[in-house]
Amino acid sequence: MSKFFHWFQLIFGVVTLVLLGVALQFQFKVAEKYLPLERIKSVKVGNTSLGKVLNEAPPEEIASQVDFSVFWEAWNLLQQDFNQTDKLDPVKMTDGAIAGMTASLGDPYTMYLNVHDNERTGQDLAGAFFGVGIELGYVDGVLAAISPLKGSPAEAAGVEAGDLVIRVKDEAKGLDVATADWTIMEAVDAIRGPEGSPVILTLFRQSSGKEPFEVTINRGEIVVKSVELEFVENGGKKAAHISVSRFGGRTMEEWHQSVQEILTKRSEIDGIVIDFRNDPGGFFDDALKIASDFIPSGTIVTQRGRYNSQSFPATGNARLADIPVVVLVNRGSASASEIVAGALRDRLGAPIVGEKTFGKGTVQDRRELSNGGALHITIARWELPGGDWIHETGIPVDKEVLDNRDTPEDEALSVAIGML
Repeated sequence: MSKFFHWFQLIFGVVTLVLLGVALQFQFKVAEKYLPLERIKSVKVGNTSLGKVLNEAPPEEIASQVDFSVFWEAWNLLQQDFNQTDKLDPVKMTDGAIAGMTASLGDPYTMYLNVHDNERTGQDLAGAFFGVGIELGYVDGVLAAISPLKGSPAEAAGVEAGDLVIRVKDEAKGLDVATADWTIMEAVDAIRGPEGSPVILTLFRQSSGKEPFEVTINRGEIVVKSVELEFVENGGKKAAHISVSRFGGRTMEEWHQSVQEILTKRSEIDGIVIDFRNDPGGFFDDALKIASDFIPSGTIVTQRGRYNSQSFPATGNARLADIPVVVLVNRGSASASEIVAGALRDRLGAPIVGEKTFGKGTVQDRRELSNGGALHITIARWELPGGDWIHETGIPVDKEVLDNRDTPEDEALSVAIGML
C-alpha cells in the first residue's frame, strides 16, 4: 500500500509540474501580448539617443505625467504590423519622433536637425553651398523667402524678400508638393539640387495683390561673401557703403578687413552706410562685435530667458565710433541684423532707412546631440537697449524708401547717403 501511495504521489507531482508549466507558459504569452513594453525591449533600436533616453528612468516630474510604455507600444505595433518592412528604419523613426516632439511646441525656430541636416547647416554657415540662393523662414506660419542672396539665381529670377513659397516642383525628383507644414529643412532639401538643374517655385507676393505665380530657377553654386565694401558718392557726399549679408563663419574676418580699409580712407568720407538689407541674421556674438565697433560702451542687447536675464555690453574698441552712420534695412533684415540696427538707433541715434524689418526677436542655441544631430532651441527673447521687443513687428524706419527694380539707381542708398 505504501509503495502504491509513493508511486501515486510521484506521478501526481509530475503531472502537477507539467500542468503548472503549461499554465505559466500561457500566462507569459498573455502577459507578452498585453504588456508591450516587455516585448519592445527585444527590438533592436540601435544606438539611437531616443532608445537610450526611453530605457532610462525619466525625471520624477515627467514620470508622473507620461507613460513611456505607450511609445514602445506604438513602436512595437509598427514593427509587428506595418507592411512596408523596408521602411522600418529605427534611426529614421527615432529622428522622426524627436522632430515631432520639437514641432509640438509650436515654435518654428525650435527644431531637430538629424546628422545630415546638422552637417549641412554647418556648411551653410561656412558660406558655400549649392542651390537657388534663398534664405527661408516663415511669415504668419507660411514658408517664405526671407531674402534672396545677392547675385544668386533666385535674385536674378526676381524672387523678393517676403514672397510666400507655397509650392515646389522638380520633375527630376518627381516632386510637385505644396509647402504647408514643411519644416525649413524639408524645404531646403526640396529646393536644393544639382548645379544647373531647374526647380519651379509657386510664389505669392502679398504686396502685389495678384494671384500666385510660378518662377523657374536654375540652381547654381552659391558662394556667399558676407561683407562687401564700396566707396560711393552722391549729392556731393562720399560714403563707405558696407553691406553685411549674413552673420556666418566668414563674417568677422571680412568685417575686420573692411574696417581697416575704411580707417585708411577716414579723411575722404563723410560717413558710413551699413547695409543690412536681406540679411537674415546668424551668429549672435558677431552681432555684438559689429555693434561694438560703433558703440563705445553700454548695453547692446538684453536677453530674457527662462531663468534669468542678461545684458550684453559693448565689447570692442569702437574703431568706427567717431564716424557718422546711417543704417539700411528692408523686410529681409532679421535677427542679428535687427540687433545691430536697433542698437545703433537706440544708442547712437543712427537714422534707419528703407523698409520695416522682418521682426525676429528670439534667440536660438544649438545643442549638439550624442547621435551627431542637434537641437536648435529657442532659449530667450532679446530686447533692444530702449526696451523694445520687435518680434513679429519689426523695427520701423525713419525714412521709408522702396527701391525701383526697373532703375539702375539704388534709391534707398542714395537717400541714406544724403542723411549723413
